Formats: sequence, C-alpha cells, structure tokens
Amino acid sequence: MALPGLMRLDHIGFTVPDLDEAHAWLVDVLGCEYLYSLGPFSATDDWMSEHLNVDPRTVMRRLRFYRCGTQAVFEVFEYRAESPRTTVPRNSDVGGHHVALYVEDLDEAVSYLRARNVPVLGDPTRSAGPSEGQRWVYFLSPWGMHFELVSYPDGKAFDRAPSQFRGDRP
Repeated sequence: MALPGLMRLDHIGFTVPDLDEAHAWLVDVLGCEYLYSLGPFSATDDWMSEHLNVDPRTVMRRLRFYRCGTQAVFEVFEYRAESPRTTVPRNSDVGGHHVALYVEDLDEAVSYLRARNVPVLGDPTRSAGPSEGQRWVYFLSPWGMHFELVSYPDGKAFDRAPSQFRGDRP
C-alpha cells in the first residue's frame, strides 16, 4: 500500500542561520534560481507549535524558494526563536540528513567547488553493489549543512539488473 496520490518529491525545506548568506551561496555557488520570498510569520496563539512543531513564540522571519537545476526546489527558512539549537546534526545523528545533487561530470563539479573554497569532504568515492556505476562526494554549505554530488552517467548496476539486488529487501 502506498500513500494515496503520491506523485513525486515537491520540495526540500531547511533552516539556515542567515538567509542572505544562504541566498548568496545557493545562487552564486550552486547556481540555483531565486523564485520568491514570504514572511515574516508569527502567531499569538499555538499556531506555530501546532503546525510547525516549534515554540509558539517563534517567528519565521523569512523564507525563500529556489529552483536548482530543472526540478529541485529548496524552501529555505530563517527563524527567530527563544532557544534555537545551533549545532548542525551529523549524518549519524537522529535527524541527520543531506541533499544530493546530480551532476553530469563529478570531477568538473568538485574542481568548481574547490576553486570557490567550498569544503569538499575527501575525494569522490566509487559505489559498489546495487549502486555500482555511481560516484559521489559530500561537501558543506557555509552554515555546515551536508550536501552531496552524485553522478552515474551510464546508470547504476541496479538499473541494469534490478532483480539481482531485490533479495536484500527487508
């Protein structure tokens, strides 16, 4: 059984400490297209808590939408809250995450990031097993969020022989 009507990913939302800094990085480094801005939003009742699971006194100062490539849309928030957590979760932490961006030429993309002093974590790695044919590398945003570049121009092993890898399903 699947979620009724599920079609695709619509957008990815994340919170940053400084929306202007994030805007400059998303547009000038990643090449995202700025779409529009909303806010501020606040409430005098429990709306923020009920709908967003934040302290009811929290103010969503601004949010901006960006298109990245032809489909990914980022919804980027800047909040003002009483006691915000400012430690970025590691991938191994509960709530840890990353955003993966597909590129045609991984080596060219890594060189581009390094030339702009973007912290790239190690060198590209070749995947094995179902993901054989893929190469990937992580990099960090100015606020410490994990991003990943992935490339598999000739497809992944799973794409060529899906039945070969389905035996490991839970």
